[in-house]
Amino acid sequence: MTTDIVILAAGQGSRMKSSLPKVLHAVAGKPMVKHVLDQARHIEQAKLHVVIGHGAALLETALANEQLTFSMQKEQLGTGHAVAQALPNVDPEGVTLILYGDVPLTRSETMQQLVDIAAKGNLGLLTVHLQNPTGYGRIIRNDANKVIAIVEQKDASDEQLKVTEVNTGIMAVPTGLLLKWLPQLSSNNAQGEYYLTDIIAMAAEESVSIETQHPACEQEVQGVNNRVQLAELERWHQLQQAEVLMLNGATLADPSRVDVRGNVSVAGDVIIDVNAVFEGDVVLGHGVLIEPNCIIKNATIGDNTHIRANSVIEDSTIAANCDVGPFARIRPGTQLAAGAKVGNFVETKKAIVGEGSKINHLSYVGDAVIGKNTNIGAGTITCNYDGVNKSLTEIGDQVFIGSNTALVAPVKIGSGATVGAGSTITKEVIQSQLAVARGKQTNLSNWQRPVKKG
Repeated sequence: MTTDIVILAAGQGSRMKSSLPKVLHAVAGKPMVKHVLDQARHIEQAKLHVVIGHGAALLETALANEQLTFSMQKEQLGTGHAVAQALPNVDPEGVTLILYGDVPLTRSETMQQLVDIAAKGNLGLLTVHLQNPTGYGRIIRNDANKVIAIVEQKDASDEQLKVTEVNTGIMAVPTGLLLKWLPQLSSNNAQGEYYLTDIIAMAAEESVSIETQHPACEQEVQGVNNRVQLAELERWHQLQQAEVLMLNGATLADPSRVDVRGNVSVAGDVIIDVNAVFEGDVVLGHGVLIEPNCIIKNATIGDNTHIRANSVIEDSTIAANCDVGPFARIRPGTQLAAGAKVGNFVETKKAIVGEGSKINHLSYVGDAVIGKNTNIGAGTITCNYDGVNKSLTEIGDQVFIGSNTALVAPVKIGSGATVGAGSTITKEVIQSQLAVARGKQTNLSNWQRPVKKG
């Protein structure tokens, strides 16, 4: 059976005070609507539909690589009207699940519970009990505790406003019933809109069973209307991510100062100090130590490696027992073999650094292959770019490169070679040679320093 999942994302979100559509604002580094899509894809035989309106072009661009159908809501006339825009593309014999692009943390398990209810011919409704239900539609039940209606805040009586069970807006409905009920909606209400919630009363009148489900926690159905709420949801979500890291074997100096914007896998005895940011897919081996203020993106860090403070690592692989930083920038394509060291204020890019080799200070090594147990002196630069093309620098095993050396690629330095400090190397240095390429020093006697005029 097909499950058509309709995600409402047409609203302007004026309270965000932003030119960006509300649903494209990020939680954990990912647009809210992408969170919804990623969870919805776990539903079997799901077809995804996104209803767009305000900022439609931006949404179409942002979601261009997603497998989904867009439906345009030219006028924002309410949730019922929004869902109706997607109906020409749904399977009338299936089930329709209705979600919201600004409610990013609903779990796929919760979605599936609602779909299972609708698959039996019933209406699945997600409700939540709130200590302060102000602003939400109230769930109205009869004496038999059956749901018979949802009354919006502005239309509710004083008695109805006392109800603490509220509508989340998320529901699953047999599509055939939805196709019948939506054209019957009226805008005769305080907002002058077509409320999707009015189909609850229709279902009750036709004796369609309305079964409620509840989320695992309030935040799972928390929507975002302004940047304050966005920040609150972000902090809550990050604390859940931090808890997972700790349960999996990481010690966090302060769980409130770690941000996970992707997926992080940790082995045992990992230590993460404050202000760590993880993006994309990150794997941290056993015994990894991460000092404060580090950013790690799409990287694998081997066992017992030490990442020192203020280092940035991106799209790279670092083996066991390495030492990185402080203030190191490890750019995409870098591979450090076991025991390698990249020290303070060193930048690497597409650099393969061999086992036990060291780049200790103030160097740039890009488009390079370095062998084992080689030492790169402070201030060394691989001059890999000629203004048009990038070229490779190859350095063998047990090489010593003196400080302040420029290696002009393409160039090779053979194993066991030594390059004197301050050299500019443009030609191959073969195995075990000493290369010195610098101007001859001249010392002048009786030289007069300049004096200040006037």
